[in-house]
Amino acid sequence: MRSKPLKSGSESVVGTPALGRQLRTRPLELTVVVPTFNESTNVELLLGSLYVALEGTEWEVIFVDDDSPDDTAAVVRRLAQRDTRVRCIQRIGRRGLGSAVIEGMLASSAQYMAVIDGDMQHDERLLPLMLATLRDENLDVVIGSRHVAGGGLGNWDIRRATFSKIATKLARSVVPADLADPMSGFFILSRPAFERTVRQLSGQGFKILVDLFASTPIPYRFKEVPYTFRTRLHGESKLDGLIVWQYVMLLLDKWIGRVVPVRFVVFCAVGGSGVISHLLVLSLTLKLFSSFPIAQFFATGVAMTGNFVLNNILTYRDKQLVGKRFLSGLLRFYAICSVGILANVGIASVAFAQNYTWWISGLAGATISVVWNYSVSSIFTWNDE
Repeated sequence: MRSKPLKSGSESVVGTPALGRQLRTRPLELTVVVPTFNESTNVELLLGSLYVALEGTEWEVIFVDDDSPDDTAAVVRRLAQRDTRVRCIQRIGRRGLGSAVIEGMLASSAQYMAVIDGDMQHDERLLPLMLATLRDENLDVVIGSRHVAGGGLGNWDIRRATFSKIATKLARSVVPADLADPMSGFFILSRPAFERTVRQLSGQGFKILVDLFASTPIPYRFKEVPYTFRTRLHGESKLDGLIVWQYVMLLLDKWIGRVVPVRFVVFCAVGGSGVISHLLVLSLTLKLFSSFPIAQFFATGVAMTGNFVLNNILTYRDKQLVGKRFLSGLLRFYAICSVGILANVGIASVAFAQNYTWWISGLAGATISVVWNYSVSSIFTWNDE
């Protein structure tokens, strides 16, 4: 049976009803990506501020929430029921500001994408100026900067200001551009600039701007505009020791990630700490039980448990297991490492039987063991299920 011929204004594809009623009257110009974790009290405030700041612009806002226990995603969805500009991406089993921003941008169809924190500390009133500057001066990125004339840190304490200063200096080791504020989390990026960089991004840590500038195959054309960091009204700061660690992971990825995966390096470092804990526990339990097999059993269990906990906190921070998943992951890790131990002994014994020196044989076994443990754990312990 033939399809009916296309009628002007009624059908856009043969046999497909016209979508005219669903089309925007103007193309979507700007997507504002807001990564959130426990920001339920700030969501509505930020949305109201965006409405005032972006009047006259065709925009939308995508909140990317890392399964906040304070039900941030539920608040966003409630607002989205009444407001088609609002969208929600809720991530379960994944954490991290950098990867959240990447997912938000990938979900956007706009030509320009802004990144702004959900805690009201960035000045959303600058967004129209930043967008106009990006568009009119044919730039790739416009950054809200605290470190150019007219900008400031607000009422930061000495600890946070010192961390920012040190982190900025470290960022310059991987960012070739002469950025005054590479640590800024407030910027607008064009879609072509994002698309040519996205496949090189690591997504590690919380400083996505550093990741972008360190990963782009073509240097960005950029400009920095001043703003003063505002005081948080609601909620708590996310800056803690683990955030600092995530930043270190990002830098390590940019320094050595092309040679060896950073997760593998950290996994090996955690394994090294496990050797130390194993020897300490072995020494103590030998005194208690006077039996080497029993002492070795306890020492091995403590070392494997310690390695799992540290890897869960540090190596796989963005896939951290909690609750029942923590316990099931621990059991899988025990099983994987037990096979690794057998592989270690087997390979070392074969190598030694082939007249290799003891240390080469031992190193071969240990290498096979750590590669096995890392590879299989990545798949079966810290997966994205």
